[in-house]
Amino acid sequence: MTALATGGTEPSGPEGPAAAPADLSRTGGVTTAGASPPAALRYAPAIAGYALVATVLLATGTPLPELARWTGYVLLAVLLPGTLVFRVLRRRPHTLVEDLAFGAAVGLVLELAGWAVFTAAGAPHLLWLWPLAVLAPFAAVPRLRRHWRASGYAPVPTGWAWSLAGVVAGFTLYLYESFLRVNPVLPTDEGQAQYIDLAFQLSIAGAATHQVPLDVPQVAGEPLHYHWFGFAHFAAASLVSGVDLPTVFFRLGVPTLCALAAVLVAAVGWRITGRPYVGVAAAALMFTVGEFGYENGVRQLFGTQATFIVWGSPSMTYSWVLLLPLLAVLGELVGRARGSTVPALGRGVWLLAALFLAASTGAKASTVPVVLAALAFTAAVSLAFRRRLPRAVLAAAGLALAAQLFATAVLFAFESHGVTVDPFSGLRPYVPPGRPAGTTALLWVLTLVAFLLNLQLRLAGVLALLRLRRWRLEPVQVFLLGGALAGPAIYLLVGHPGSSNQYFTRAGFAFGVILSAWGWAELLDRAALGARGRALLGAGAAGFAVLLTAIQLRFPAASPATPSYASVLPLLTWAAALLAVALLAQLCWPALVGRWPGLAGRGPAVLLTAALVAGAPGLVLDATAAHRFPNGGAYPVESMPAARVSAARWVHEQSDPGDVVATNVHCRAVVSGWCDARSFWLSGYTQRSVLVEGWAFAPRMVGLPGGPYAPFWDQERLRANDAAFTAPTAAGLAELRDSYGVRWLVADRQVAPESPALATLADLRYTNARMAVYHLR
Repeated sequence: MTALATGGTEPSGPEGPAAAPADLSRTGGVTTAGASPPAALRYAPAIAGYALVATVLLATGTPLPELARWTGYVLLAVLLPGTLVFRVLRRRPHTLVEDLAFGAAVGLVLELAGWAVFTAAGAPHLLWLWPLAVLAPFAAVPRLRRHWRASGYAPVPTGWAWSLAGVVAGFTLYLYESFLRVNPVLPTDEGQAQYIDLAFQLSIAGAATHQVPLDVPQVAGEPLHYHWFGFAHFAAASLVSGVDLPTVFFRLGVPTLCALAAVLVAAVGWRITGRPYVGVAAAALMFTVGEFGYENGVRQLFGTQATFIVWGSPSMTYSWVLLLPLLAVLGELVGRARGSTVPALGRGVWLLAALFLAASTGAKASTVPVVLAALAFTAAVSLAFRRRLPRAVLAAAGLALAAQLFATAVLFAFESHGVTVDPFSGLRPYVPPGRPAGTTALLWVLTLVAFLLNLQLRLAGVLALLRLRRWRLEPVQVFLLGGALAGPAIYLLVGHPGSSNQYFTRAGFAFGVILSAWGWAELLDRAALGARGRALLGAGAAGFAVLLTAIQLRFPAASPATPSYASVLPLLTWAAALLAVALLAQLCWPALVGRWPGLAGRGPAVLLTAALVAGAPGLVLDATAAHRFPNGGAYPVESMPAARVSAARWVHEQSDPGDVVATNVHCRAVVSGWCDARSFWLSGYTQRSVLVEGWAFAPRMVGLPGGPYAPFWDQERLRANDAAFTAPTAAGLAELRDSYGVRWLVADRQVAPESPALATLADLRYTNARMAVYHLR
C-alpha cells in the first residue's frame, strides 16, 4: 500500500527525458515541467489507500494493536529487506512504486528461505531475527550502505497513483462484503458456516508454524505433497509479527496480498509496455472487472466464482505476487518493448528470475506450467517466423523446466492430485448426452462461447492489439500472448474432480490483462482522444458499468433447472442482448458522428471499452451474494460451531507444537451411511497434527473413486483412534501415546458421547456444553 506514492527524484543524464511528453500513456510518464509536488501530495494516494484498508480491518474486529504489529511486520520484515536486495539486483531505478512493489515480492521469497532455516533448526520462535541476515550486511558493508537511500526515481503521474489507489480501495470493499464481514476470526455462535477449504488451509498454516517439510495436518505423519508456500508465509507472518494466526488468516493476510498484487500488476504493466496507464488499466481489469454474466443462478460456473478465488484460495493470490514480477524479469529476457524509456533491470535479472521461479514452484501448482508454456510458445513463434531460437528464451525455458521438475519430483512427489488428461471435461457438464449429433455440436459451440465470454471477455484488448499490429507482435507481446492462451488451454485439456484446473486460467490472467490493456491503450492512441475525450470515455465506461450492475441486481437470474445447458443460457442471453445494443449503436453511429463530428474514428475505442467493463457487475454481485448465501456465497460449507473452536483453541494454548491430537470427529456429514471426510476444524484451530481427522484432502486420496466418501487407507489406525473414545483401555491409550505421539483426546459429545471409562484412564481437562478434552497420562 505504501507503493502508491507518486513521488520520487527526477532522473538526470541519459535516463531522463529530453522534453515533457504530452501523452503519458505512450511514455514512461516522466515530465520535467515544474517542481515536484509537496511530499504530502505525493504520498497522499498511498496514505489514502492504507487508511481505507486499515479502516475496513478495524471495522471487522481487528484489534488496533494487532494492526499496528502487522504494519510493522510488513514494513520492517518484508518490505525493507526485500527492497534493499532488489536495489542491489536492479541496475538503475525506475520509480519508487516499482522498487517497493518488487522489493515486497523479493522480501516474501527471502522470508520463505528464513522460515525454512529457522523452522528446520527447531527455532521458529526466533524467526523474527531473520531480517537481520539482510539488514546487518547492508549496515556493515560500505558498498551496500548506499542502497538505504536510493535516488534517481522518476515521478509517477498523479492520476496513475490515484487510479491505483482506487483499485485497491474498491477491491478491499469487495473483500469486506464477501469475506471479512461474514467470516469472524473465531466463531461466535453454534450456527456459524464456513467455506469448507478455509479450515483446511488454516491447518496447513498452523502446521507450518513448527514443521518443515509439512505433514498432512489431519493425518499425523502423512507427507503433504502440495503447494503450501503461501501458507508458510501466513505462518511466518504470525511468528514474526506476534499476531495470532487466525487473525492473520481471516483478516490481515488476504487484503495485504491483494493490495500488493494490484500494485504489482500496475508496476509490471508499466515496466513491460513502457506505458504507465497500461499498468493501472491492467490492474483494473484484474481486480475491478469480474466474470462476465456472473449472476446466472449458478455458483461457480466453469468451476469459478467472480473473484471469490482470492479468499477461497489465498494461495492463488500469493502465487500472483510471485508470478507478476517474474513476468517482468522474463519480459526483459525475451525482449524489451520498442521505444520503452523504462530503465533495464540489468544483469540481476537472471537471479531475480531464479528466485521467483523457485518460490513459484510451491506457491501454486498452476504457475510454472503456464510460464513454461509461454516461453515455449515464444520460442516456437520465433523459430517459425524469424528462423532463430533466442538463447535468452531457451535459457529462461531451461530455468522454468528445472523448476517444474523440482516441483513435480520433490514438492509433489509425482502425486497428480486428481489432475488427469481429460479434454473439455470442464465444459462437459453443460452438454447433456443423448442428443442428436447436430444438437450436440451446437451445444458444444455455445458452451465454448459461454466459457470464453465468462472468463476471457476482459482480455478483448488482445484481439485489438493483434489487429492493430497486423499479427506482427514484438517478442514480449508474444510471450504474454503465450501465457494468456496457455492458461485456458490447459484448463480445457485437463480435468479435476474439484474443478482445480481453473487455476491454470487464473495464472493466465496475469499475462492476459497486461496484453489486453496494451491493446486498449494502442486503440486509444489510434482514436487520438484529447484530455476531454478520455474523461468522457472514462465517465461513460463507469456509467455503463453502473447501469449493467443495476440491471443485474434488479433482474437476477433464477436458479436453472434441467437440462444442464440451462446454466449457461442466462450468460448467452445477456451477451445476445448486449450484442444487439452494440449493433444498434453501430447502425446509429453515422448519425451520431454527423451530430458530433468528434466521434469520427472513435467507435472501435468506445466498443472495446464497453466490452472490457461488461464484467464489472461480477464483483458487486459476488459481494451481495453474501447476504443470500452462507459464508459469502462459497460452496460447499462446513459447520463451525463456537463450542468446537473454543475447545480447539484451548488445546492450542495448553499443548506443545509437537503434540498429536485424536478426535472422534471424522465426517463433515454422513450421507446414506457414508462419511464425507472433509472435517478440518480441529487441526485448523489447534494448529496441531491430528491422528485421524478428515482424510479427504490427503494427496493420496484426491481423485480416487468415491471422492470425499472414499474410506480411510489405514483401517488399523482408525480403529485404534476410535477405540480410545468408544472402548478405551490402558493398553490402547498407551499405544496411542507411545506409538503415535498422541497427548490429547477431543470428543464431540453431539457426534457420540465418549465412554465413561475414559475419565478413569485419562485426565479430563476441559469441557463445555458440547466438547470434552482429555490429556493422556
